[in-house]
This record gives sequence, structure tokens and C-alpha cells, in this order.
Amino acid sequence: MNKFYVTNVQQSDTNEKTGHYQFLVTFDDKTKCRVFYTKNPDWKLESVTRLLTVPCPICRRDYFCNCLERFTDVIDQEVKESGLLPE
Repeated sequence: MNKFYVTNVQQSDTNEKTGHYQFLVTFDDKTKCRVFYTKNPDWKLESVTRLLTVPCPICRRDYFCNCLERFTDVIDQEVKESGLLPE
């Protein structure tokens, strides 16, 4: 899987003083992940962690894996292109 189609972005937690933001991202295959961003002044993806709601779309494991970390640049681009990040 090389393309992740973002269907929803929900803000989960924020610390505006330090510029750290946490979002729950849902992809079109119902995979959910937690993404951590910093905003100072532009959005920068720090890390991605898959939520264990469905098996990993890459390795198909239903337990913890680090597969999504290899695609942070693709996920970052998809989240930004979705237009769902707050201004």
C-alpha cells in the first residue's frame, strides 16, 4: 500500500504553548492512526502510530507493528492535502 486516502482527521489533544498537536486520522480502508504534529509556524509530522482497530494495511498483522512509520512522508502529504488540519 503506497497511497493512504485520508477520510477524516479529528483533533485529539493539543498543547498550544509548545505547539504540539495530536490527531486521529481515518483512512478509506477504515484503518485509524494517531499522528503527532508540531506547528511552529508550519505543520510538521513527528510520528505515526496505528490504532489497533483493524489489521495493519501493510503487513496485515492485528497486533503492534511499525509499518506506518515507513510512510510518514506519504501520510503527511495526504493529511495536508485533505485540508482537514486546522489553520
